[in-house]
Amino acid sequence: MPWVRALLHGQLVYARAKPDGSLLVQGNRVDVCYSPNASRLYKARSTNLVREEPPTLLPDEACSPRPDSAERLKKAPAVVRAVSKKPMQSTAIPKAPKDAIIAYADGACSGNPGPAGLGIVVVDGATKTEISEHIGQGTNNIAELVAVERVLDAVTDNIRPLVIHTDSAYAIGVLSKGWKAKANIPLIERVRERLAKRPATTLVHVRGHAGIELNERADELAREAVRTQRSRSENVG
Repeated sequence: MPWVRALLHGQLVYARAKPDGSLLVQGNRVDVCYSPNASRLYKARSTNLVREEPPTLLPDEACSPRPDSAERLKKAPAVVRAVSKKPMQSTAIPKAPKDAIIAYADGACSGNPGPAGLGIVVVDGATKTEISEHIGQGTNNIAELVAVERVLDAVTDNIRPLVIHTDSAYAIGVLSKGWKAKANIPLIERVRERLAKRPATTLVHVRGHAGIELNERADELAREAVRTQRSRSENVG
């Protein structure tokens, strides 16, 4: 079966497709990989995928494991184990200041636009707070932006460093890299203004669905809000 390019939570992926270019959905899930010749496939909800239009069909071997994948993993078992046990120590995540408040924010929606929700995890020392919030109808990008804003709502300490992690390249781009927005402008301007008033706040992009524990948890909380259309906040640590 071929593959097509698609967006998953704003990130480019390759999704399994039928010969006509439509997504190959099995039990509401679609096989995806994050790069050509990737060493691993993942399952994504079909409702979270936005297919490239018009679709470009890629051959079946486009996402086949590289010939050296098994050998590379065999030669580096210690590294693989270290990442799986301590995903927060990945070198892809910049080290936060010692006294920083750490947050992970994620958004999700069903239908894009459709029922939308967000999930955030805030870690302040030994205290961990989880928020799952249904935000009504919206797009995935709106949910990602509101998730960042909810972190600012949840963290009232404006003095200490705040590091917000998100796997949304879109949110990072429009909020901190000067990307020109074509939609959601009032929301973007509002969040930008709030970030500007908190100069000790840093936005950090992390790779989605890469085994980063708190990012995966934020994703679960966002999807829970979409599924249940309910909101909750809980101190879990």
